[in-house]
Amino acid sequence: MAMTDAAFGDRKTRSARTALRVWDPLVRMFHWSLVVLFAANALITDPEKDLHHLIGYVVVGLVAVRLVWGLIGTRHARFRDFPPSISAAFGQLADIARGRRKVHVGHTPLGALMIYNLLATMLLIGLTGWMMTTNAYWGMKWVEELHEFFVTWAEVSIVAHIAAVIWESRRTGVNLPRAMVTGVKMIEPNDMPQSGHTPG
Repeated sequence: MAMTDAAFGDRKTRSARTALRVWDPLVRMFHWSLVVLFAANALITDPEKDLHHLIGYVVVGLVAVRLVWGLIGTRHARFRDFPPSISAAFGQLADIARGRRKVHVGHTPLGALMIYNLLATMLLIGLTGWMMTTNAYWGMKWVEELHEFFVTWAEVSIVAHIAAVIWESRRTGVNLPRAMVTGVKMIEPNDMPQSGHTPG
């Protein structure tokens, strides 16, 4: 069932909202393709089969494309729009603890750290998976264990990410899952940036 804005509280019914185009098609395609492919390899495919290996290579390719797009892509796709910042992440945690509501048009500081974490983890899963197919590392237990560790870490990170997205959607009144489908965030007038953003 699709999530509606009403599911995240009635705040938005009290004021008109503006649609801001935030996530471009490539970002959305990358996000949902990664969801499907990682789930397929983690839950469905046989690790010993070629399909599992092929999907792994495709995931690494997707991450490579996303890294390039993070340098040359649209505004909120670029890494400079959401640099990793521990201090900013702690600031967001402080806002949450104190009940301060702050809407981020692009990624939040905590969300940015999660993105970097997941990108790195996917590459490490791909690297260790590839190592297990080589003559040099085939059959080595520590490589297999490292691969399994990174897969488990990715699964834990994804669960935390989903929980955080639902929490932030309810807390801020911005339907984040729908925004990653449509590319558009619905923002209240008081939360609108002063400049530099184009309404949808």
